[in-house]
Amino acid sequence: MPHDYFNKLFLTALLSLLACPTSWAASQERPDESFRQMVREAVFSADSFGDHYDAQVWLVDMSLRLKRRIPDDRERLDLLRQIHYEATRARLAPELVLAVIDVESNFDRFAISHAGARGLMQIMPFWLDEIGRPSDNLFHVSTNLRFGCTILRLYIDRERGDLAKGLARYNGSVGRRIYPDKVFKKLRSRWYQR
Repeated sequence: MPHDYFNKLFLTALLSLLACPTSWAASQERPDESFRQMVREAVFSADSFGDHYDAQVWLVDMSLRLKRRIPDDRERLDLLRQIHYEATRARLAPELVLAVIDVESNFDRFAISHAGARGLMQIMPFWLDEIGRPSDNLFHVSTNLRFGCTILRLYIDRERGDLAKGLARYNGSVGRRIYPDKVFKKLRSRWYQR
């Protein structure tokens, strides 16, 4: 793909984000060349998007929203690419997975809950034995996302597509709305694409 075409595509994506209140315009910060290069790499290594334009718009938009929590550009873009891949693989909205991670661990990949759940999506260690992979590391981002997205999809399917009930089951709070409401609030206020 010619370099000029990609630059025009990138500029178009940034201009479309300027209309969004959570975009570059809100921070008055222009992307530098190193960030543009990292976005290019993330776009071309992301195979879960419909096309490169969609990848670029989503990665730049979500990267801006996540920047305060994960300041390192490369780490943030890599995480977003992995989240999009695993969410799409499990037939989940990537923004929903971002909201779950936000509530579960506040994007701390080394988080451990009082109950012993681990990582970004707070996976209980018993799952390692349940699927016969006791040596897997739940602090490994790809492993944690694969487990979390797969488990969430399983629970949503078990609840016949009822997202609130599936989220409650994921959290171990079946029959209560507190956890699903927290996720829905994060989804609406921070991760939903406008």
